Amino acid sequence: MLRLNKVMQDLYKKQAKRNMITQQIRAWDVLNDDILDLMNSVPREIFIPKGYEHLAYADINTPIGNGQVMLAPKVIGKILAALVIIPTETVLEIGTGSGYLTSLLAKQSNHVYSIEIDPEKKRLAQINLKRLGIENISLMTGDAAKGWSPNAPYDVIITTGSFPKLPTTLQKQLNIGGRIFAIIGSEPNMQALLLTKLAENSWEEKCLFETSAPRLINVNESIPFIF
Repeated sequence: MLRLNKVMQDLYKKQAKRNMITQQIRAWDVLNDDILDLMNSVPREIFIPKGYEHLAYADINTPIGNGQVMLAPKVIGKILAALVIIPTETVLEIGTGSGYLTSLLAKQSNHVYSIEIDPEKKRLAQINLKRLGIENISLMTGDAAKGWSPNAPYDVIITTGSFPKLPTTLQKQLNIGGRIFAIIGSEPNMQALLLTKLAENSWEEKCLFETSAPRLINVNESIPFIF
């Protein structure tokens, strides 16, 4: 009976993952086979907190504690498709969370510096990533809401929480030709933006989609203008 249950669980996971790829990510116009294969290869369920395992492949932002979330699969697919990371590039991830996005970034890039403000989340992410044998990652505890200068400059910067506006310190820590993904704005009007550094003071900005995400911890809210 136990063996039968294990077989049924494995079949369910395979079908759930297949549905994630075809009905969520591909349906959101993420058509790059390399990204689809990458997301199919990583077992998302090992990064899900206990009690939420049934949501591993659901089309939602999954709570991971302390008001933070793991972004929905289709959002992560869209982010990776927009960033077009290559194997020689260095990535800064602000907000490790449970480590799922970290694992995907590491499989695409040369090295990932991932900063998590919550020591317990960093510890759990380290355990999760060790299970997959991923080694080109430096996990650190700290506040990177305004960037992380010790290892700058970077080719790619990605933030897993939102800002009212993008800190200029992040832009200064990017190589020319580099890209930043960030969710900018306030409820109910947030935009997922891709910024590309064309030259020292020249940027290209593209809105990828409208979305909603919790603030990064310690992000200062902009002061509203009062008429």
